[in-house]
Amino acid sequence: MKNYNTDSAAIAEVLNNAYFKGIYEGDVSLLGSTFHENALLFGDVKGQPYYKTLAQYLDGVKNRQSPKDSGKPFRGDIRGMAIINSIAVATVQVKMYDLNYYELLSFHAFDGKWLIVNKMISDVQE
Repeated sequence: MKNYNTDSAAIAEVLNNAYFKGIYEGDVSLLGSTFHENALLFGDVKGQPYYKTLAQYLDGVKNRQSPKDSGKPFRGDIRGMAIINSIAVATVQVKMYDLNYYELLSFHAFDGKWLIVNKMISDVQE
């Protein structure tokens, strides 16, 4: 907790320069670099349960039209962050295609590098 400013800046860098960018461009290598290899994804999309392994998620990103190529607006915003020692949770909002996702991303610091270990997602109407 003593390095909150440094850690929050590092997590924001992961989110802004790799996570959001990887989603937007459909760059699975860049996007995959933000996750721990055993990360799991849970939630609901369009009212339906959502569960994927990291490999399944990245395969879906690889085989869909990227938001960049779709020509539709894209926006990724960090809404909040909580950090305790080597663990953190970031609340983010991702607007892409015609969806508005709220995500809770659990992070863990491994050898000084913050990686997403769990992603929970829900789409909401605004």
